[in-house]
Amino acid sequence: MTQSEHDRIPEIALEWHRAGRKAALATVIETWGSAPRPVGSQLVVSGDGDMMGSVSSGCVEGAVVEEAMAALADGQARILSYGVSDDEAFAVGLACGGTIRVLVEPVGPALPEALLADLVAERAALHPVAYVADLETWNRRLLPVNAELADRFRADKSGVEGSRFIAIHNPPLRLIVVGAVHIAQALLPMARACGYETLLIDPREAFGSATRFPGEKVNHDWPDEAMTAMGLNGRTAVVTLAHDPKIDDAAIRAALASDVFYLGCLGSSRSHAKRVARLTDAGHSEAEIARIHAPVGVDIGSRSPAEIAVSIMAEITQVLRRGG
Repeated sequence: MTQSEHDRIPEIALEWHRAGRKAALATVIETWGSAPRPVGSQLVVSGDGDMMGSVSSGCVEGAVVEEAMAALADGQARILSYGVSDDEAFAVGLACGGTIRVLVEPVGPALPEALLADLVAERAALHPVAYVADLETWNRRLLPVNAELADRFRADKSGVEGSRFIAIHNPPLRLIVVGAVHIAQALLPMARACGYETLLIDPREAFGSATRFPGEKVNHDWPDEAMTAMGLNGRTAVVTLAHDPKIDDAAIRAALASDVFYLGCLGSSRSHAKRVARLTDAGHSEAEIARIHAPVGVDIGSRSPAEIAVSIMAEITQVLRRGG
């Protein structure tokens, strides 16, 4: 997995701190109106004035950098409030202005290096984790997914609850598509537009050729082997489109053995009944098989491959954000 520099703000903060450059993390903790950047957006500032990331798309960045430098000087965390005017908002593509609150934490004096290192390690291991800071006591800790925070993790929703700021750090979303068919040609770019890393798997090299899928990441191994090598987790969605049991079933069985959040399979109700029988004979339980969304996609009357892709992406989004 590769991340852009703007996705590595905690990692950069730790690197700068350990290199002796000092670092202060600025995080958007609340917004009102048409704020330029969402809650959870981060900016890191070094002791020599370098910066990476963004908390406002430029509207108040300069003021935040000044406060971050002050925080590095006195070692104190602070909460800042800024109003973004309509003119400033318009300059970054928004219809109207808003208000943001920003938490600034100098690494070391306020934000313990060990805690930041633990956060970076959890992110590297692709473990979902919440960074929780009490804005009154300044106590900080990391929490795994639990019943209290499950909705926040599912919705990627950082925010303030009472006196606590909860920053959700989720692994990247990924979509694995099995079967290099016409639906996949529409679904893969659609998924990337929704923030997913994508992988197309089809052992039939003529189907998954560079001519048919230019620029796509394609794996020609058998699906279960390719999926095991990639690794499956609770931020992964799997869609099988090959319409060939020899190919699809291998992927389905690998997905059912993991905690992928979504598994959708192309085919009619009759085809799915046959699929259920094969999986039952292979030893899968009724509860495991019930995880499969089939026929795949939200029923919107789709006809063309592109419309079917829309229905699939809609169902994946619904399951991710609402569960089920």
